[in-house]
Amino acid sequence: MVKLFEPFTIKGTVFKNRIVMAPMCMYQSDQEDGQITDWHRVHYPTRAVGGIGLIITEATAVQPQGRISSRDLGIWDDHHIEGQSEIVRLMKQNGAKTGIQLAHAGRKATVDGDIYSSSALAFDDSYKLPVEMSVADIKDTIQAFKNGAIRAKKAGFDVIELHGAHGYLINQFLSPLTNKRTDQYGGTVENRYRLLRNVIDAVNEIWDGPLFVRISAHDYTESGMTPEHYVEMCQWMKQQGVDLIDVSSGAVVPARIPVFPGYQVPYAETIKKNTPIATGAVGLITSPLHAEEILQNGRADMIFLARELLRDPYWAFTAAKQLNADITAPVPYKRGWV
Repeated sequence: MVKLFEPFTIKGTVFKNRIVMAPMCMYQSDQEDGQITDWHRVHYPTRAVGGIGLIITEATAVQPQGRISSRDLGIWDDHHIEGQSEIVRLMKQNGAKTGIQLAHAGRKATVDGDIYSSSALAFDDSYKLPVEMSVADIKDTIQAFKNGAIRAKKAGFDVIELHGAHGYLINQFLSPLTNKRTDQYGGTVENRYRLLRNVIDAVNEIWDGPLFVRISAHDYTESGMTPEHYVEMCQWMKQQGVDLIDVSSGAVVPARIPVFPGYQVPYAETIKKNTPIATGAVGLITSPLHAEEILQNGRADMIFLARELLRDPYWAFTAAKQLNADITAPVPYKRGWV
């Protein structure tokens, strides 16, 4: 059987195939209040109709000051639950499992007022200088992630992903390039991991479904994190009950990144084989044959597609044709998919 279209099960949740829509910010919350809009009501269900097994919606802020932009979706208030529930319903009725990425931008937030980070270091000259978080600030943020998970559960999501990548808050604590603290949240590997450890523990108090963590496995900068450094942290995540590591890279500091098709796949393979834990591969994977190679060779367990699904919402149909796999077409589309 074509592995891309094999079901995959995590904690009793069955994904009909190994194709995942990776989180991509849409910046379409036009009221600046984090609410779902008509854009989201069309964008996400369209990919479900297209046959995607799991759709993880965009980075969704657990605190207002944790938004990447003022037009990000939010999950910091109970008023967000109704809209999130609506897009969950629309995706599920078209056969997809649903995930939400809980996020905090940290020093990469571009909202009004103070922004916060592990240390008072700006990303670059175009970003504001963040306030170094106090221990009280950190505890409030951990609680915010937990509250976001409670709301995500009420909204009906199947999967929670914690955003620990791309230079956002959790990533800022994990990397020695951005974490210059001297307290229990800085210095040693164990201390830099402490925020993520506490967030995972807090979420696990109320969540028993599949739990993913997205990481930036390589900082592309001297003295920064590498996939080999992340293996130990991923072992800790597995011990805490994390089910899958979504392996991305970069963006914690400005750096030159060598980009080519599948450039991040070796990082997913390193973590999968040395943790060991299930991984998702992402990064310029556009060809169905490439996706199938990754899975058949045991380099990852799920294929995360991003921009390719902006170009082709029906990529799963395209892949099925190329790989000679049988998939079930939505009833209204059967005449076009045969």
